[in-house]
Amino acid sequence: MARTNDIGLEVPLKEALPELADLHLRHPGLTVDLCRAYAEAAGVCLSRHHTSPIEMSLTGVFAPCRRQVSWQAPTDRAARAWANRDDATRDGAYSLSLAAVEAEYGLTAIARADTRTGADFYIAPHGEHEDLENAYRLEVSGLDQTGESRLRSRLRRKVAQVEGGNASGPSLVSVVGFSVRRIAIAEVEDTQ
Repeated sequence: MARTNDIGLEVPLKEALPELADLHLRHPGLTVDLCRAYAEAAGVCLSRHHTSPIEMSLTGVFAPCRRQVSWQAPTDRAARAWANRDDATRDGAYSLSLAAVEAEYGLTAIARADTRTGADFYIAPHGEHEDLENAYRLEVSGLDQTGESRLRSRLRRKVAQVEGGNASGPSLVSVVGFSVRRIAIAEVEDTQ
């Protein structure tokens, strides 16, 4: 079943995003505990605006699509643990972005990126996790409450950040809009 987007184009529903709490099974750059913490943060952020499951719009150089995402409703204790909205939004965006790049590009997290690289993670095709120099970089950002124009503006700023980083190679930038149910992904060519 397809729906139309804000400019009248049909946007197909694809299979669901990978289970957020199980990303560590395919992403060698995530531990079980870190993966589950990111998934818990995503659940807190999504539950501020929605009830599981929902459909999220994904846009990038690939054809726009929608994918279902499910999450555990946060307990009161989890909501208190993730009461810092900025940290929860950042870490929740990590979970959804990694699931989206796995689903759309077949790329998985192989390591966290160091400060000043202009990115958050190194990502590579599944099974290719030895060589960071040939890996893609992934910069992630999240917005709790936002409109489309703010999401596009954040995407442009994050692309500029990656272009100014001190690491070379191609990159992806992902911005998650929790309230608008959207993951916007941009590709950045080799920056050096």
